[in-house]
Formats: sequence, C-alpha cells, structure tokens
Amino acid sequence: MDRFGFSGEARQPVVLTIPGLNNSGPGHWQSLWEEKRGDCERVDLGSWASPSRNAWVTRLDAAIREANAPVILAAHSLGCLAVGWWGALQSQAYGWPVTGALLVAPPDCDRMETPETIGGFGPVPRAQLPFPSILVASRNDPYIFFERAHSIGKNWGSEFIDAGYAGHINADSGLGDWAFGQSLLERLIDNAQEQASAVRQMRPAVPLAQQDSKAAPTLHP
Repeated sequence: MDRFGFSGEARQPVVLTIPGLNNSGPGHWQSLWEEKRGDCERVDLGSWASPSRNAWVTRLDAAIREANAPVILAAHSLGCLAVGWWGALQSQAYGWPVTGALLVAPPDCDRMETPETIGGFGPVPRAQLPFPSILVASRNDPYIFFERAHSIGKNWGSEFIDAGYAGHINADSGLGDWAFGQSLLERLIDNAQEQASAVRQMRPAVPLAQQDSKAAPTLHP
C-alpha cells in the first residue's frame, strides 16, 4: 500500500485528460477520445479562463488520488504545465500511481510575451518527471518554438515526437480524433500493463501452509 492508497494490484489504467486554457471544445481530440474511448475522463481543473497554477495542480492531485487505478495523463497545452508542476511537487515512486503521460503542445511560459493569464505557470519546471512520458510538439506552434519544446522534453525526461506542421495540435489543426496520438497513448498503456505484470512476477509466492489455511479465517492487518 503506497501513500496514495493503492494496493498495486493490476487494473486497467484510467486515462485522465487535462485540457489547457479555456478547456477543450467538442472538436478537440481530447473531447473525441472521451466520447469514443471507454478509458478516458476529463479532469475538471476549474477556472478555465483564468487558471491558477496551485489550484490546477491541487485538482489534478485530487483526481489522481480518486482514480483508484493506474493513471495515464493525456494533457494538452497549459495542461502539460500542470502535469509538469505536479511531477515536480509530488513525491510519487517512479511509475506509480501515474504510470505515464502524453504531453501535447506545451506552451512556453518563460517568454517575455507570455500572456498574464498563463504567466503564473512559469518558470517551466525543469525536474525530470517521475513516470515515462512522451512530449509531442509542432514545428509551427504559435505558443512555443520547436527547439524550446525539445528542451523542455529533455528536462522532463520525455521521449520527443515531431508532429510536423500541426499548429497548436488542437481542433483547429483538423486532427479529428487524432489516430496518431491514440497510437502514442496505446504505447503508454501497453508499457503500464507490462510494468504491472513484471511487478506481479517479482512477488514472492504465497507459502503452501498459508494457502492450505484458507478454510480457517485469519485476521489481516
């Protein structure tokens, strides 16, 4: 049992989608994933138009604690910064309960021209994330230079994916339900399940005497 109250038994991972500023509309890939997949649910960060770093991180932390299952985060834009700050401020063991994260189009909150609405999320945290992650960046994202996105991914320990010229990788990019993004998500899900299987195989076998005593009720701590 770890500090989040999970027992470590194998469960299908839950995918928490984390939008950015002003939330994600009906045509956004996050919304379409929630509609079409059975494993995605949105984190209600509140104050979508006037976000607060501390409030968002607190709400994200609550959602992770309440999941009662392995968690994979699928974040877009400013939601990536919320994930980055959660990883920097929490002390989870590597890979649990958050087993992976897909981080799409993080903005650069350290630029001089950063809008005040998101400036409170800077400076961009530099700490390596305590879980496997994939960072996806576009070469013509108006909110971050491609090289800067690569640098952030390196600091976070993320695998870096070049999305080509896809704007801010949102509904305006015409991605639909973004099949390529789902393939990246499935990689994270497969990795989480492989890690869970490996952990189970490393556990010591239950002694035969204990197995034979099933008929007699015993007290467990």
